[in-house]
Amino acid sequence: MAGLRRRAVLGAGLATGVGSALAGCTTAEAPPAAAARQPAAFDPESWDSVRAQFSLDPGIAHFAAFVLAAHPAPVRAAIETHRAGLDTDTHAYLNQGVQREEEVREAAAGYLGANPAEIALTDSTTMGMGLLCGGMRLRAGQEVLTTEHDFFGTHEALRLLAERTGAPVRRVRLYDDPAAATEADMVARLRAGIGPATRLVVVTWVHSSTGVRLPIKAMSTALAEANANRDPADQALLVVDGVHGFAAVDTTVTELGCDFLTAGTHKWLFGPRGTGLLWGRAWAAVAPVIPSFSGAESPGREATPGGYHSFEHRWAAKEAFEFHKAIGRDRIAARIQEQATRLKEGLAGISSVRLVTPKDPAVSAGLVMCSINGMSPNQAVQRLRSEHRIDASVTPYAEPLVRFGPSIVTTPEQVDAVVRAVAALR
Repeated sequence: MAGLRRRAVLGAGLATGVGSALAGCTTAEAPPAAAARQPAAFDPESWDSVRAQFSLDPGIAHFAAFVLAAHPAPVRAAIETHRAGLDTDTHAYLNQGVQREEEVREAAAGYLGANPAEIALTDSTTMGMGLLCGGMRLRAGQEVLTTEHDFFGTHEALRLLAERTGAPVRRVRLYDDPAAATEADMVARLRAGIGPATRLVVVTWVHSSTGVRLPIKAMSTALAEANANRDPADQALLVVDGVHGFAAVDTTVTELGCDFLTAGTHKWLFGPRGTGLLWGRAWAAVAPVIPSFSGAESPGREATPGGYHSFEHRWAAKEAFEFHKAIGRDRIAARIQEQATRLKEGLAGISSVRLVTPKDPAVSAGLVMCSINGMSPNQAVQRLRSEHRIDASVTPYAEPLVRFGPSIVTTPEQVDAVVRAVAALR
């Protein structure tokens, strides 16, 4: 396990209340919800207009918005439309649910560069990983390879997989100093860990503990080389927890080359809270875990857990994908990278700060972590909020760090304000 402090999982930055400015607050009381604001007409070419679609408190710099998304105006409107439909004529509105789910799959597929039939709808990244590990078919003698850097949910899902199947789970360390991590070294370490019995390789695209982004495409190439002389039933499958790369990095699942990707849509995509997806191209290796209400016409439908969900949120995920498509996945990724690079350069110039996240944008994404000499991360986050109106979070791991997440709701000017504020902490 990557040293996760279990009690901190839910306490490490949950947004409280519609339009709340708080994400990562350590105080017991939630702030009053921001007054509802009607956004101006949406201009996707204008970053000011993009930010105006959110009801986030404009007096706070929201560098923990990735923890649990605020909803932009199109998503809020879609949720209210579905909620009103369910409240007005529940049964009739629910009868269109399968079609609305298919519309979400189509929107997600367009964003991912995938086939809608390959996409299961979930409630979170963790649910997707649990479905995969709960249903993965492993033969006697096959094993699982993961890393020391993965999230508690992944390690726990793999522990349960090992209990169910008897398959051993091994871990490799991909880097010793995250700030010095390189693509070549990480790929070499992973490749060295793959054995002849390795059937499943489970990694995290962007580590929430350090901000290191794995070179998934290069790792998938390394796996393809290892699989070259193996029977299909023995080939190593690459499973990716993609939550902190999804909607923060400009790529498709085809370009990544992995076999499965699980991600919540309520983080960098700013989709409805409590929504996620699980994409796969090797569904024959996975048995359904929860009976589906969506039918068995496609592997994605069959893998989608049945039961009644918060449908007004699930169906509104379509608008989140459309919102990002209107802005441009490439523009969003560039905006995030611009701010993250600016932040890392600024923090690196402060003598009291140890920058943990690599400066190289090729092995990092939107998350930026650091420590501050003589001050605990909790103290730093509290003071940033109370003294500077900057909202950051603390990583819930054995080595807690101050964590920033520049995104489409922050600006380069706010990044500069963060650097000044951190420099002023004494």
